[in-house]
Amino acid sequence: MRIRLRAPSGVSIITVADDATVADLTSAISKETSLPSFDLKSGFPPQPLDLTSFDSSLSLKDTGLKLNGEQLIVLSRDVQAQMSHPLHAAPPTLSSQQPARQSKTSSQGSAQQPLSLSRSPRDLESDPPEVPIPSHQATMVLRVMPDDNSCMFRAVGSAVLSDSLDVMTELRSAVAQGIQANPDLYSAAVLQKSPDEYCKWIQREDSWGGAIELGILAQNFDIEICSISVQDLRVDRFNEGKDNRIILVYSGIHYDTIAMSPSDPPHTRADMPADVDIKLFGTWDEEVLEKARDLCKILQGKHYFTDTGGFDIKCNKCGWKGKGEKGAVAHANETGHYDFGEAS
Repeated sequence: MRIRLRAPSGVSIITVADDATVADLTSAISKETSLPSFDLKSGFPPQPLDLTSFDSSLSLKDTGLKLNGEQLIVLSRDVQAQMSHPLHAAPPTLSSQQPARQSKTSSQGSAQQPLSLSRSPRDLESDPPEVPIPSHQATMVLRVMPDDNSCMFRAVGSAVLSDSLDVMTELRSAVAQGIQANPDLYSAAVLQKSPDEYCKWIQREDSWGGAIELGILAQNFDIEICSISVQDLRVDRFNEGKDNRIILVYSGIHYDTIAMSPSDPPHTRADMPADVDIKLFGTWDEEVLEKARDLCKILQGKHYFTDTGGFDIKCNKCGWKGKGEKGAVAHANETGHYDFGEAS
């Protein structure tokens, strides 16, 4: 029987004998994908296929599985385990004497003012931009995060764990622990408020995150995080030198996630469900990063960014209108109002 495999390494076809056992199939998949352990999904929409529920010596034809001509999605179990380690372990000590590398023009990058900025609606979720990456037999696609002040945490969480509310709470807690574990690095001068006050603030569900939080989470998960600015296509890297990276898209006051979706030639359409996305990439694979920048060029052409220095802004609390992040900060300091949006 012939079985098509969609794995992180690409799409391939394996052939197994009609009298092959479950162990034979497991071995063939492992050999073809170079994955010592893995999870499988099959059907459409893809559903988990647990081969361990069968005796390994059982013949495939006796399992009741219809595998001939079927497509199996292969997910690396090692990667999932690596990315799911407890968040509440003591965060590593940062080797640098400076806070995590920050974006020079990112309003969320400073993350030092407790402002809540909501953007005007942009209809990309229903038709996100896609860029073919034929060498990987896949398509690069933007996965749009909800506009709920947790977009950065959701963007990271969706790539390394999930985007559930519980994960958002855990990621915020991990950031607070990282700050408390490094008082010399994350001082009041860096945070522009006392570390205790900042930790209380960042654990609120309406507080947004930026460069400080990205640096701590990159350390926590032992990965590199690349953040691509749509406005100028600049790539900011946090925790460089690691084996794996995730890629975020920064559009001024919002973060989304870049994913690679296995697809058929000519790879111009990501038509598989998001739960089979690949969001963790080897840092050696610069083509993936370049394709992600190509996708951001499309976003730039659609003006999918907010110029935080000059955009018209309003206070959702009192109706005040002004211009840019500096105006919002000044108004917040004068009134104690922190909820802002783009003025129409």
